[in-house]
Amino acid sequence: MFMKQNKLSIFIALLIATFISSCSPKSSENEWIQLFNGKDLTGWTPKIVGYEAGDNFGNTFRVEDGMIKVRYEEYDSLRDRFGHLFYKDEFSHYRLRVEYRFIGEQTPGAPGWAYRNSGLMLHGQTPESMELNQDFPTSIEVQLLGSDSVAERTNMNVCTPGTNIVMNNELILDHCINSSSELFFGDEWVTAEVEVRGNDVIYHIINGDTVLQYTNPQLDERDHTYARLIELNNGDKMLSKGTISLQSEGHPIDFRKVEIQILE
Repeated sequence: MFMKQNKLSIFIALLIATFISSCSPKSSENEWIQLFNGKDLTGWTPKIVGYEAGDNFGNTFRVEDGMIKVRYEEYDSLRDRFGHLFYKDEFSHYRLRVEYRFIGEQTPGAPGWAYRNSGLMLHGQTPESMELNQDFPTSIEVQLLGSDSVAERTNMNVCTPGTNIVMNNELILDHCINSSSELFFGDEWVTAEVEVRGNDVIYHIINGDTVLQYTNPQLDERDHTYARLIELNNGDKMLSKGTISLQSEGHPIDFRKVEIQILE
């Protein structure tokens, strides 16, 4: 009799535990959301220098073979027509992960510094708020960089078009700061990840290694976009959210995965 009651008690306890578990809210902390659906550019808006937002001049951004490809066959010369492909939503606390590779040769007319150079633009303005001939969205740029025997550059440096950051409690006014990453050569696939915690801290992570961190991303009072963008940001120069965009700077690049993990 005692054994039957004991088994019954265990069974009831398991039922209660299962019920409580099923009623508990599911955590989305570890869920990766695909921003790129692998089929088309649904949810993405191009903005290329000299063209209105939404005008994908030269079919610069296209989807082929399940990848976002950045190409320039229809350009006679780049002529500083830098471009950005914006995702439709703004984000604040998140991890962003992309898998990318550089391929082929640089486009004629592209500047030397743009060789094997692209970027992830974070906490950015919207494409509609950009000026027609504005080179880069006001944002925090995570550089994606390749090297060769002539140009050896660390990867996932940070640049600050229209913005500033803080490192070691010091406001950094330099445009770019190098990371501690190794060098990346050839057409290999690279996994680049960024952890963004609003206005607190941003980490750059490449192939699992943290290579750079900084805090307090903010609008730069010296930039000509400052007055207009601080008004759009409710009078606050600190940046705690914004758009995400992929860059075209003149070198062909493929993105086979763009995904985000929302953080509380």
